[in-house]
Amino acid sequence: MSSISVTMASSRHPGLAALSLCSGVMIFSGQDWIIKFLSGDYPVHQAIAIRGVVAMVILFAFIAFSGKLGSLRSKRMALLIVRGLVLMVAYTTYYLAFPSMPLASIVAIWFTVPLFVTALAGPFLGEKVGIRRWIAAIVGFVGVLIIVRPGTDSFVLASLLPVASALTYSISALMARRMGETESAPVMSFYQNLVYLLVALVMAAIFGGGGFEGTTDPSLAFLVRGWVSPTLLDLSLLAACGVIASIATVLLTQAYRMAEANFVACFEYTAIIWAIFGGYVFFGETLDAWSVAGAALIVVAGLYVLFRTQPVTPLETEKV
Repeated sequence: MSSISVTMASSRHPGLAALSLCSGVMIFSGQDWIIKFLSGDYPVHQAIAIRGVVAMVILFAFIAFSGKLGSLRSKRMALLIVRGLVLMVAYTTYYLAFPSMPLASIVAIWFTVPLFVTALAGPFLGEKVGIRRWIAAIVGFVGVLIIVRPGTDSFVLASLLPVASALTYSISALMARRMGETESAPVMSFYQNLVYLLVALVMAAIFGGGGFEGTTDPSLAFLVRGWVSPTLLDLSLLAACGVIASIATVLLTQAYRMAEANFVACFEYTAIIWAIFGGYVFFGETLDAWSVAGAALIVVAGLYVLFRTQPVTPLETEKV
């Protein structure tokens, strides 16, 4: 999940930046497809643990190769750990929605992140938010209501999970705006993945034995299912998530170094295209007119907020 405060390079290569960003988003989408594919057979904490081990090795090797192992001794270690815990909630709630909802709906709701950042920037950072951005945020949240449709027969409680994910991710993004002044992206990623791994192991100690199994709710079952001995193929797929996240993070971070953040951030929304594609091809998912309308409102509102906000917070670069 890598860098919120991205240092911009002096040179600008918008075409290459767009290509790099779109490539990173496409690769990240593969991780979503894998987790959704395996969500009916394995617990979420097992997936996070395996992925975390791989990501930790890659990140540690990168930091060591850069000659910056000393940077892991941060004076803000407590904040790094707290941020890791917040991101763990964001990461877990995001993936817990997979067994219960179409991928495209989950990703669309998750793109309320810039709207939550707008709403929270005042109390967290003391930033002034103009009336136009507030209106855009409200429009985006109306889009969420259209997708979720509370009070109707189509409403599922799991639809609140991507909302919780977007909210907690937004909090971590605002934390990173301050921490980015003293902490590098690899260091923040290292600590958050360390937290992921440790929390996943605690969850495994609680649920791994299978004592809480028996629920018929697919999202809850994904949470409390006991650990399963994976096949070689499944183990390879779960391990690949760590590699996928590492490669995609490099592409995303590089994109924000090569062009203006506002321009680059717009291409983050191509994730919805890949979610629709993967959902239809691999899982036979389709969206109804209400979900399409709600997603459109979220995208329009999010893009407006991105263009009205300086600096822009990258949306996808925290999935390592």
